[in-house]
Amino acid sequence: MTGEAPVTFLTQDAYDRLAAELEHLSTTGREEIAKRIEAAREEGDLKENGGYHAAKDEQGKQEARIRTLQQLLKDAKVGDAPESTGVVESGTVVTAIVAGGEEVFLLGNREIAAGSELDVYSEASPLGAAILGKKEGEKTSYTAPNGREIAVEILKVETYSGQ
Repeated sequence: MTGEAPVTFLTQDAYDRLAAELEHLSTTGREEIAKRIEAAREEGDLKENGGYHAAKDEQGKQEARIRTLQQLLKDAKVGDAPESTGVVESGTVVTAIVAGGEEVFLLGNREIAAGSELDVYSEASPLGAAILGKKEGEKTSYTAPNGREIAVEILKVETYSGQ
């Protein structure tokens, strides 16, 4: 491991959607929250002003989302999903037996599959890290957060089609 963050794969659609969200939050969103904070501030005593504290809390969450989106978009590899070669990589749909049950999921960033029924696991998750680079038919395992060793068998690796 080189210490570098894994490159995040995004479809063009996901990139465009996230860029539009970032633009909205950075402009209109900031203006709206500033107006709400100012209106609540005018109500008087800030210590007991629930509206003011709620607006400030929302502002903090919005700024965190802006930073997350900026980083994600800056580091993203945008394009079509990688063509599956039977090897697990970011942006592929994996069918695997995990802890004895069959699961189908996308390996990558959850933003890719927004609006999809597909489960998503990050490459940095224990499962994602364990299967990254594995081929169809290979078996591995990972340690779950509770300390249990979880067996995984890769059944199929497919190109992500956006559904």
